[in-house]
Amino acid sequence: MPSFTDQLIPFIRDLYGTDAFIPLHVPTIGELEKRRVMETLESGMVSSVGEHVQEFEKRVADFTGAGSAVGVVNGTAALHTCLVLAGVEPGDEVITQSLTFVATCNAISYQGASPVFVDVERETLGMCPDALRAFLEENAVRGDDGLCRNRHTGNVVRACVPMHTFGHPLRIREVAEVCLEWGIRLIEDAAESLGSLRDSVHTGNTGWVSALSFNGNKTITTGGGGMVLTSDEEVARTVRHLTTTAKKPHSYLYHHDRVGYNYRLPAINAALGCAQMEQLPDMLANKRETAGAYREWFAETEYAFLDEPEGCRSNFWLNAFLCRDRAERDRILEETNAAGVMTRPIWEPMHTLPMFRDCARGPMEVTEWLGDRVVNIPSSVRGTRGKTNVEH
Repeated sequence: MPSFTDQLIPFIRDLYGTDAFIPLHVPTIGELEKRRVMETLESGMVSSVGEHVQEFEKRVADFTGAGSAVGVVNGTAALHTCLVLAGVEPGDEVITQSLTFVATCNAISYQGASPVFVDVERETLGMCPDALRAFLEENAVRGDDGLCRNRHTGNVVRACVPMHTFGHPLRIREVAEVCLEWGIRLIEDAAESLGSLRDSVHTGNTGWVSALSFNGNKTITTGGGGMVLTSDEEVARTVRHLTTTAKKPHSYLYHHDRVGYNYRLPAINAALGCAQMEQLPDMLANKRETAGAYREWFAETEYAFLDEPEGCRSNFWLNAFLCRDRAERDRILEETNAAGVMTRPIWEPMHTLPMFRDCARGPMEVTEWLGDRVVNIPSSVRGTRGKTNVEH
């Protein structure tokens, strides 16, 4: 009888209609993208000044239902900007999940703060609100000044950064309720979830601010790029100011009123994003069909397909399934990649990495269970003519 991988590999090859190498996720680039980029090149406005930046920001804001969207150079810059706006300072603590991409914790570290890890849920792969509440009740106290502090270290717990893993929305309203109760700023890491909704609300619209990514391996791409979403126009103005080196408007003088960042999204990237946004609904429909095909196939196997949580509409950025243990996971990864079908494990939990190993954390039972078992499988928009992208 054929092994599991002997059945999985031909299924994926048939799904994508090729005997060639199948990457994990490639961008969909066509003539529209080329035309919009050429328009920018011909205009000479290729930096952060130009109509394409404003158009891209408006398209994303309208699509997500956010009040404002501000383009930046990448998703990490978006997260870092959110943390700066939240007032995160050296010595502060920021609660996040250990099962995340390293950029989440890197951005926290840029501010001299320490990530604090709480567990995730199996259904959503995102932060568990019950684990968040339990950690705070055991380890934190809210003072008369309204600030939440770690009762053991005395450090201010300034913010909470949950992530919508692989585009599956976590229980963000419940997380928001806990954060409100404890006086903690909620920053959504929505880097992977453009096009995902929970209870008809697009991800990124529950937190005080949120961050998107348009890296080459995301659902839509600007090559490199990210965005800060907020419903507060004053916050949006501050984001624009801060990410444009905090330069005060003037016809010729260079006056900067605080330490700023050179984070604004170039117009040439935004032009690509405008074209991508025009095609986003079709991309999402295509990816939903692919997820449906995987769902049906895995239903006939002993392996669980990671489907969208109840009450959600996921973008299915990356499809994934669960193995029985780490040894089986590693064998499947080895066999599929050797056969030219790109698969990847989920990230190593952050609390196991050397730079974050000593950070405070709650129980990591679900995080470690998932870390041993999750395998991502090819999830590109089918029919794409995009170039191979091995980033993930």
